[in-house]
Amino acid sequence: MSFAENLATLPSTLVPAEFGRFRQHIDAEWIEEALMATGTASVRRRRLPADQVVWMVLGMALMRNESIDRVVAMLDLAMPDPDDTTAAKSGIAQARKRLGDEPMEYLFATTAERWTHDSAGRHRWRGLALYGLDGTTLRVPDSAENWETFGGQCGNGTRNGSAYPQVRLVVVMALRSHLLAAAYFGEYATGETTYARQFWDELPDDSLTIIDRAYLVADDLCALVRSGENKHWLVPAKSTTNLRKVKKLGPSDWIVEIELSEATRKKYPNLPLVVLARAITYRKRGFPKRTLLTSLGNAECYPARELIALYHERWELELGYDEIKTHLLAREEAIRSRTPVGVCQEIWGILIAYNLVRLEMERAADEAEVEPSQISFVNAVALIRYCWLVSTTRPLAPGRIPERLLDLRRQLKLLVLPPRRPERRSPRVVKLKMSKFKRKSPTGRGRK
Repeated sequence: MSFAENLATLPSTLVPAEFGRFRQHIDAEWIEEALMATGTASVRRRRLPADQVVWMVLGMALMRNESIDRVVAMLDLAMPDPDDTTAAKSGIAQARKRLGDEPMEYLFATTAERWTHDSAGRHRWRGLALYGLDGTTLRVPDSAENWETFGGQCGNGTRNGSAYPQVRLVVVMALRSHLLAAAYFGEYATGETTYARQFWDELPDDSLTIIDRAYLVADDLCALVRSGENKHWLVPAKSTTNLRKVKKLGPSDWIVEIELSEATRKKYPNLPLVVLARAITYRKRGFPKRTLLTSLGNAECYPARELIALYHERWELELGYDEIKTHLLAREEAIRSRTPVGVCQEIWGILIAYNLVRLEMERAADEAEVEPSQISFVNAVALIRYCWLVSTTRPLAPGRIPERLLDLRRQLKLLVLPPRRPERRSPRVVKLKMSKFKRKSPTGRGRK
């Protein structure tokens, strides 16, 4: 029986009357605080007050296949009007424009701080909360305004540039629950490491951040350690990284000095004279030899074998990006908004909605006594969407508090995945490399 057929057999008492479960996660005071802090609270009576527009943006993220006006109708967000039962499309567009992107950014920061650091604290490794940091890109609609604000790939003479404007996005994720702790995004031309420098102060004390080799910048790693108490990093060495062995800690486990070039020292004059790290060299079957660098220098407290296994949890962040792009956004070519403010508003809504789903999944995992990574994101999102759709066919008296709200924990048999197979290896290849059709030039491309 398919997942959809399983959903159809659920008892009617388990179907929610509205999306109140998600409303419970986000305190109404947080939304009010976000609106007041950014000066966007509704003063006059409107069909779509600002607090309801916030939920509309979240609904847009969770129901990608529905039009915005249908999202408003399905979630019953418009205030009652005796002359019209539906909100006009023009009114919805104006409501989004009035809200802007700042309240959504404020709300993401508030909720992420409350949810993610608590979650990371519950899934520690040897007393350290585990985080991952990495970047990606998102396509946005092909409009002149978006090209002007975000830009895209320029091409290299033999290949054309990107077909759509692109937003550069960098996030910090709690690796064992996939909840997002912080995010920065903007123009494509700004590199990931530039965005990443804004995260160091936001990472909590007693934490370990696992990053890719692209972030192996001595000045940034030193800044991360200096930004708090017991903050650490783990990163693979580049092929060009020069290391001088200082002290042996165990087999293929050394304290090393990272030898910096004169150009690096001129670029970062505040670097210490000697940059020490711990280097662990290993080979995983089917892969070339790799060296990991870390600020965790105590081999007894932090064994090399565990650190090697721990580094591969960085892939959880890649899985998180796949969950957002492939399953939450349904692999659409671009998000909806054609203006930069609308793009930013929508991205913040997507990140908050993703965290809401992941928060439900973590609670389902607690009930099932499994790790959050063993709960199916695909099935969780499908269940949430199904319940919201069914709720629109079951009208309620105004103001009635539903007796049973959406409870994913009751559907554990649909959500729990089998344990992962650590011996499984999947090469990074694709089946369809390119299209045989001619390329259409971007229509709204501007010059920066």
